[in-house]
Amino acid sequence: MSAGVPQKVYILENLSCANCAAKMEEQIRKMPEVEMATITYATKQLKVAAREQEKLLPTFREICRSIESEVTVTPRDEIQSQPKQERSGFFAENRADVLAIAGGAVLFVAGEVLERTAADPVIASAAFIVAYILLGWEIVFTAVKNLSKGHVFDENFLMSVATLAAFAIGDFAEAVGVMLFYRVGELFEHIAVERSRSQIMDAVDLRPEVVNLVHGEAVDVIPAETAEAGDLILVRPGDRIPLDGKVEEGESRIDTSPVTGEPVPVSVKPGMDVVSGCVNEQGVLKIRVEKPLSESMVTRILDSVENAAASKPKIDRFITRFARVYTPIVVAVAAATAVIPSLVTGDWNHWIYTAITFLVISCPCALVLSVPLAFFSGIGAGSRQGILFKGGVAIEALKSVKAVVMDKTGTITKGNFEVQQATATGRFTEKQVLNIAADCELDSSHPIGNSIVKAAREMKLALVRPKRSEEISGKGVRALFPEGEVLCGNKALLEMHGVDTSAYHNKGYGTEVLVAVGGELAGWLVIADIIKEEAKEAVGMLKARNLVTAMLTGDAKDSAKAVAARTGIDEVHAQLLPEEKLDHLRQIRRKHGSVMFVGDGINDAPVLAGADVGAAMGSGADAAIEAADVVFMTSSVTAIPESVAIANATGKIAMQNVVFALALKLLIMILGFAGMANMWMAVFADTGVAMLCVLNSIRILYKRV
Repeated sequence: MSAGVPQKVYILENLSCANCAAKMEEQIRKMPEVEMATITYATKQLKVAAREQEKLLPTFREICRSIESEVTVTPRDEIQSQPKQERSGFFAENRADVLAIAGGAVLFVAGEVLERTAADPVIASAAFIVAYILLGWEIVFTAVKNLSKGHVFDENFLMSVATLAAFAIGDFAEAVGVMLFYRVGELFEHIAVERSRSQIMDAVDLRPEVVNLVHGEAVDVIPAETAEAGDLILVRPGDRIPLDGKVEEGESRIDTSPVTGEPVPVSVKPGMDVVSGCVNEQGVLKIRVEKPLSESMVTRILDSVENAAASKPKIDRFITRFARVYTPIVVAVAAATAVIPSLVTGDWNHWIYTAITFLVISCPCALVLSVPLAFFSGIGAGSRQGILFKGGVAIEALKSVKAVVMDKTGTITKGNFEVQQATATGRFTEKQVLNIAADCELDSSHPIGNSIVKAAREMKLALVRPKRSEEISGKGVRALFPEGEVLCGNKALLEMHGVDTSAYHNKGYGTEVLVAVGGELAGWLVIADIIKEEAKEAVGMLKARNLVTAMLTGDAKDSAKAVAARTGIDEVHAQLLPEEKLDHLRQIRRKHGSVMFVGDGINDAPVLAGADVGAAMGSGADAAIEAADVVFMTSSVTAIPESVAIANATGKIAMQNVVFALALKLLIMILGFAGMANMWMAVFADTGVAMLCVLNSIRILYKRV
């Protein structure tokens, strides 16, 4: 797609056919003015990249109406600017369908009774004909209209031909019964799809409709989209935090699980940042808005899910292409079945009946619907756990991963250096060693020096600035105090100045800072980046899935090996430059197979982009998050195995849907050819299978992974 081409999203209201959506997408994509077009059936969204889209909108509408007459195409921003409408009840939303089905069912039963009791069979036939008109007139009318526009082999056409052929061979009851069963199946399929859509979108759409704006002592309720950065808003206990901001007044505990998946509530007080979507559990909070609704976390999550749904995996694209071939082939088989065996046996009624069961089976909706809805459910399930997949492609790639490669700092560790231990020798105490080291590091800007000063201040030690200090590159600091010369740095610094370090012994994990006073070793400090509490458990979960674990880091080898030993990581590659990380990633891919890389820094962006699946911690740099295929909002290491579990479950459900739909259709065809299946079974192989695939797809939302 060319750079700078504007993209726009449209909502396709009344879209009820997955196969029709695929046809609309294909025709819009073929327009010379359009560079990209994607229809996501799960969200009813059409995303188009083209210039001057206002001029193209009438054509989009005509294409969609020509395939499914009731579909309307409306720009999403127009719908978002309108107030939300309350959902009507089941009967109000489906009044026409329910009345047609009820009337048709009554007449069908009456026809069955009259066929057995009435003296004149014409009366029963009349009841069946009226029932068929009530149930099927719209389908037949749509089929004729679509046929005039060149749309052959759609569901309306196939059902019309099948049922009218049943009338032609005198099987009135069968024709009406099949149309009735088809309409009932379509209704339940529609309800199942709508419910699944709403369940998934309710899980990810946390945008507020209104906010409580504070004006002095007064509180005004205003639409959320009109709130601006700098506004002060009130959030009461039990309310969802509507916009990203900073706490100005009040203390409370907030439930962050809707955004991050983290089950433990977080304490907040004035000065702390809060993100929209979290739930205020206890006290009243006044929050200063820092981002409007369009930039807040709740909108970012929703946009991420909607964009992800538009990114179609390979299996989805394959099934869409397969459906285009599958239907004509089955129709051709049906035509051959009607003619060839009939010419041989002379039993036209039997073979025409068999052929029309094939026509019903040839409807591809169950196939076309089953895969995208499964992946959309997987995306929704991830978002509920604070895992944002940037598309079905990311899920598809993730389920094939053989090795998980992680950065150390900020991914396995917290990225915060802290003094872990102080060891004293000779006449000094541990507190004195820390105090002397902190005095030397008062002017340091290095994270290790800062951590020493922080630890001393937390212990309320009195710090004294040296008379003079000199930083020796790569070794440490030499400082002059009234008591004498102090050396604070690595072993090489002390040995360079002739200090006896025989009492020093390296314990492994962390950076050790040695301290010498007046040429005598005073002791040493161990400073380490804290390993995340859940890191060992997460690595164990990955290994339980037979995944190889590896670490790529720019840190020292000893420190990296110690972290790996504590967490159970299989392979360690340390002291790497950013470009060397990519080389090592390629080596791991050649050795083990498809690779997932997890990082959080700006220097991780090339490796994230080069991995089969790139994942970024939500607390990381924007460049890393932008380059990643998956974002872990919690920044928790356990999100890594959880994302793999969701991807595997999603892939299995999608494959189950495809295999189930195809196997059942093939089975009914074989049974039909053997004279053991009827049109009722064929209708179940169409609408019944579609409904079961929908229900199977949303299982991932409730599955423990």
